[in-house]
Amino acid sequence: MTTITEHQQKNPLDWRVHIELIAAILSGTLIAIAWFSGANGIETLSVPLYIIAFLIGGFAKAKEGIEETIKHKELNVEMLMIFAAIGSALIGYWAEGAILIFIFALSGALETYTLNKSHKEISSLMALQPEEAWLIQEDGMEIKVPTSSLTLGSILLVKPGERVPVDGSITFGTSSIDMSAINGESIPVTKDIGDELFAGTVNLSGAIQMKMTKPSSETLFQKIITLVQSAQSEKSPSQQFIERFEGTYVKVVLIAVLVMMILPHYLFGWEWTTTFYRAIVLLVVASPCALVASIMPATLASVSNGARKGILFKGGVHLEHLGSLKMIAFDKTGTLTNGKPVVTDFHVRKDAAADETLTVLASIESQSNHPLAIAITNYAIDNGVTLKRNLQIEDVPGHGIRALVDKQELLVGNPRFVGTEIAEQFQDGIALSLAEEGKTVIFMKDDKGIVAIVALKDTLRSEAVEAIKQLKQTGILTIMLTGDNEKTAAAIAKEAGLDSYVAECLPEMKVNHLKRLLIEYKNVGMVGDGINDAPALATATSGIAMGEGTDVALETADIVLMQNDLRRISYAIKLSRKMQRIVKQNVFFSITVIMVLIVSNFLQVVDLPLGVIGHEGSTILVILNGLRMLNRIE
Repeated sequence: MTTITEHQQKNPLDWRVHIELIAAILSGTLIAIAWFSGANGIETLSVPLYIIAFLIGGFAKAKEGIEETIKHKELNVEMLMIFAAIGSALIGYWAEGAILIFIFALSGALETYTLNKSHKEISSLMALQPEEAWLIQEDGMEIKVPTSSLTLGSILLVKPGERVPVDGSITFGTSSIDMSAINGESIPVTKDIGDELFAGTVNLSGAIQMKMTKPSSETLFQKIITLVQSAQSEKSPSQQFIERFEGTYVKVVLIAVLVMMILPHYLFGWEWTTTFYRAIVLLVVASPCALVASIMPATLASVSNGARKGILFKGGVHLEHLGSLKMIAFDKTGTLTNGKPVVTDFHVRKDAAADETLTVLASIESQSNHPLAIAITNYAIDNGVTLKRNLQIEDVPGHGIRALVDKQELLVGNPRFVGTEIAEQFQDGIALSLAEEGKTVIFMKDDKGIVAIVALKDTLRSEAVEAIKQLKQTGILTIMLTGDNEKTAAAIAKEAGLDSYVAECLPEMKVNHLKRLLIEYKNVGMVGDGINDAPALATATSGIAMGEGTDVALETADIVLMQNDLRRISYAIKLSRKMQRIVKQNVFFSITVIMVLIVSNFLQVVDLPLGVIGHEGSTILVILNGLRMLNRIE
């Protein structure tokens, strides 16, 4: 059975929310009893009850305010509320002072609830991180040990249904792995010997053995947790400005209150009681509680919303910048495309049998580990071809493969290798047409000439076209920066629906192009796979990396798409823009309320009870408005 102490340790924010809420409710109950007692003439009971309500409701905020003042040697909003409550009591307005403390405590509990809500993503992630693992000892026996005690190279057993304890690679066995904890993909992935495993993922079927390759403190899973934690603690420029402004504003308010206590008596002939009363009201209504709460709850809620969708922000500053982008640049391979070529066309000479020709071609290519060769081999296997083994081949770097099949020499490779002229003449120049479509064409030649050609293409991600369309709908221009040749770049750009492209672009050239775009558009994003694109990601206003389970993606970019879904970019932009709208609404509303209440107090048309309700009510409203960021963005 979980004890209160254990619950408090596991869920400190949950516990804090409960305590603050209970204190606020208890304070409100005591205020209601005290008011009822006073209304029935029992003053000796009502005042002590108000004092107890003060102590219960105001303890947490008073403690926080005093500690922050001592730590930073600067007054804050909490101290203003303490002064206002004490001032109200000194002039006999016990009920108003107690109500001020009650609503302040309630808004504090609501703010803590917002913080707690944003930390739920961390809690749910940490709950998925295994704390124990089955260590295989030298004698072959298995023993359960804490993951923190494991060392690099440890051999571990992962049983069906268990979570992978650390990052590593499979040394024995095959199984289906649920990767949803890392990339959000619900479809399991089959993993075999040598394949990489990540902590927090689930072994669904067979028992496997794995070798630990990273310390438990440096796993991809732990880096994701650290990333979300840093995003929640890092403040946006707007929040930093408000916090710097708060200290100065508090001093101005206190000076204004002191002036208000004296000047109106001599200038307007107010009685000293009225002057002091109005000064206390000013202290209440001029406090910037709502203004201070205008940004942080909305930012935390937005970061939490993004994390639920597999969008990890490295901080509020990056979330804020995202909404101001005018253009986004994309890498091609592995970003707009799947990064793996596939066979799109296969043509043979009229006197050749297609099946037999494909068998020979694939058998030759199966001897190579080149990505194009692997794609051709997979295409043949998918078409039921049985490969021939132990063929005599010679690899010709940069050109292709020379093979000897049934005492006949065959050449497989690019046009220069087999002969440019006969390659272009094959089947009325079909190779040129395929090249115009952005495809890579491989030729096979025998002693009679070209016997077959195969065209391959790195295909677009299934969601790429829709993602680009969504970005255009949000008013953002798109450009592709790729190292591929002009024809391939043009074909991909047209297929994806991009506004423009730059071909034959080396990594350093991408940075130069981004700098040019930044001068022209001021705010430009870059989307890449986080490896060769690292310099460009760092140069852009917002660097967005495809997750793909790589450490580099987490380290170089400002934002990481853990599900590798390009459509999440437009969602993140809408999230940023909505957050900025809500922050502007909150700031405008809070400043307007403060100004109206200050003027009304000076004109003596607002009393302390209404001032308390107007001030603290506006604080609660801006927090609730910020919590709207937890909802799905349409």
